Amino acid sequence: MKLRDYAEDKAVTLCFLAMGMVIFGAAAMILKIPSAACFLFFGFFAVYTVIWLCAGFVMERKRLMELERMIERLPEKWLLGEVCFKPRTWTQKEYDRIMHTVSSAAIEALERERREKEAYYDYVESWIHEMKTPLTACSLILSNDADVGKLRRELKRADNLTEQILFYARLRSPEKSTVIRNVSAAEIMNRAVKAQMELLVAAGIGVTVEGDFAVSTDDKALCFILEQLLINCAKYCPGCHIDMTAATDEICVTDNGIGIPAHEIGRVCERGFTGQNGKTGSTGMGLYIVSSLCERLSIDLLIDSEQGTYTSVHLRFL
Repeated sequence: MKLRDYAEDKAVTLCFLAMGMVIFGAAAMILKIPSAACFLFFGFFAVYTVIWLCAGFVMERKRLMELERMIERLPEKWLLGEVCFKPRTWTQKEYDRIMHTVSSAAIEALERERREKEAYYDYVESWIHEMKTPLTACSLILSNDADVGKLRRELKRADNLTEQILFYARLRSPEKSTVIRNVSAAEIMNRAVKAQMELLVAAGIGVTVEGDFAVSTDDKALCFILEQLLINCAKYCPGCHIDMTAATDEICVTDNGIGIPAHEIGRVCERGFTGQNGKTGSTGMGLYIVSSLCERLSIDLLIDSEQGTYTSVHLRFL
């Protein structure tokens, strides 16, 4: 910063000082104050103004140089608001408050992004480990009896895991992946059952689909949600029966399987939560993705269960 720049910054103050001098001069003429006294006052005032201007310039330049040195030393420039020197004037205090607000918001956003990135990497790592299971099973099947039914089931498990990670990735950019259109609830329910038929048959699960209504939603996301519920039944409740019913603005999926412990119902949609019924190697991401999709699509997700008796999942379209 140059003295000229500082003077331009103080232009309004200097204008008022000049106006004050003019007014004083006019008053001196009216009051017939001796010229020598006026010149002495004007000279003193001019020297005082120059000294004030130069002193202010030196102080401000020093503060700016300190700020520049701080910025150079900081590994993360957005932390400047957290380490900046204490303000002196009221205006500086207000600027400092604003800087702290911006800096805190930046820190919070970056910390949130860091947590999201770490969670994403953790999920990808666990997904890779879980993906090895059906791939290894496929290799063993091909090396031994090459049972086509078993091979299809393992390939379907691999396909389900692929769909799961794709929908998880799409959660980061919902505006690009969500397509809303009018669909039939019965059509989506039947599509989900058909897509998971191999796993349901292998698990000895029967499914009944009843009812229908028209709804405006993302049909691919809704089908994925229903498929995840069916996959969970095949994984944790072999031999059970599933009732999928559609009434006015609500789809209900109920099974008579092992149920969910009461103390876990409130946590089953948390990221990575598996619970006591979770099997080794499970990512615990299925219901988390389901709940995230429901929130995006304005679907009220309600889970009711009694351990050893049933689990009922209600999807209410708001």
